[in-house]
Amino acid sequence: MLRLGCILSEGVSLRMTRGWLVVEFLLIFVGLPLGYRLSPVHVPGMPLLWLTAGYGLVQLLRDARFDRTQLWNAGALRGRVVEILAVFLVFAFLLWRGVVWLAPQLEWSLIRLHPGQWAFVMVAYPVASVYPQGVIYRAFFFERYAALFPGKWIMILVSAMAFAFLHIIFRNWLAVELTYAGGLLFAWRYEKTKSLAVSGFEHALYACWLFTVGLGQYFYHGSIQVAGTVLRR
Repeated sequence: MLRLGCILSEGVSLRMTRGWLVVEFLLIFVGLPLGYRLSPVHVPGMPLLWLTAGYGLVQLLRDARFDRTQLWNAGALRGRVVEILAVFLVFAFLLWRGVVWLAPQLEWSLIRLHPGQWAFVMVAYPVASVYPQGVIYRAFFFERYAALFPGKWIMILVSAMAFAFLHIIFRNWLAVELTYAGGLLFAWRYEKTKSLAVSGFEHALYACWLFTVGLGQYFYHGSIQVAGTVLRR
């Protein structure tokens, strides 16, 4: 009887844990972006990103099963730089040609018009934005929700969808579509290498190129209206 009671208790505890994980997932990956997108009051986005990443980091560090080396693990970058750069160069060329064809007025716009701002973004964005996003959408997501989304490819797909959904806050279709494609690549890379340094390096390459080639206005609030008039369905 005692053993049966323990089994039943563990079953209830497991359901409660899974239930809380579902609620937490919906709050972080659906509720926060949607609330931010619909809020009539402007809320600074970066502090909110840092707070969310801080929550994820605390939960990871409290989990004795989590391998903390995954929060950086720069050694995993060895032997992968050439592969990452080769894929990136193909994408970068295609994206540049797309800008020249569809919106030539945007080509190199940030670096031409605001070179100081461009230089600041190149240095600050990987640290202030890319790494916190990696904590939330790669390290925290893969460790925290493995029980909800069993299987490597399901985890990768859901991670990419959540990552893309975050970008509804920028109010344009291009940000969502590009980040879904990028989210697939970055999640796959993290799952393969177990390294935020590797996936973050790759993420930073693509993000910095978007700002450099002239599409940065699709990824920050200052030019939402301008972005919406250039490429709209």
